[in-house]
Amino acid sequence: MKKLILSLSILTLMPIAGLALAQEGPAPLDFGPRESLIIQSGDKTHEFSVEIADTREEQARGLMFRNVIQPDEGMLFEFGGDEVRSIWMKNTSVFLDVLFVRSDGRVLKIEHSAKPYSLRSITSEAPVAAVLEIAGGQANEREIKPGDRIQHDFFK
Repeated sequence: MKKLILSLSILTLMPIAGLALAQEGPAPLDFGPRESLIIQSGDKTHEFSVEIADTREEQARGLMFRNVIQPDEGMLFEFGGDEVRSIWMKNTSVFLDVLFVRSDGRVLKIEHSAKPYSLRSITSEAPVAAVLEIAGGQANEREIKPGDRIQHDFFK
């Protein structure tokens, strides 16, 4: 009888333990409503729906703890001025294309398919005003390259 009670107790606790494991990361931040962003690449335009990270807390979190980034989604990190910027992929479980963007909206540099969970610092190498992160592989698939222009209210 003791074995039966112990077995039932373990079975009762297993779903609770499973819930605890499923909630590994912190609670999601509210980045506000998504905004439209367009990348003009030659004669092609590519539209994305982006979240805006414009506070230190939002920028520190970024796309960490996300399991999926859709091909037409991303996050725009808006900074207060032009500086050399760097990012890392700690706690980021998906591959990302990282676009470093000058204040005029021109893409300076692209880090293609940045490796998940990497602590390697990825730098802009020159001053930028923003960083755009999109799903890994999208820059190559859409033929987005340095020099292309991003159209968004932040760059006006």
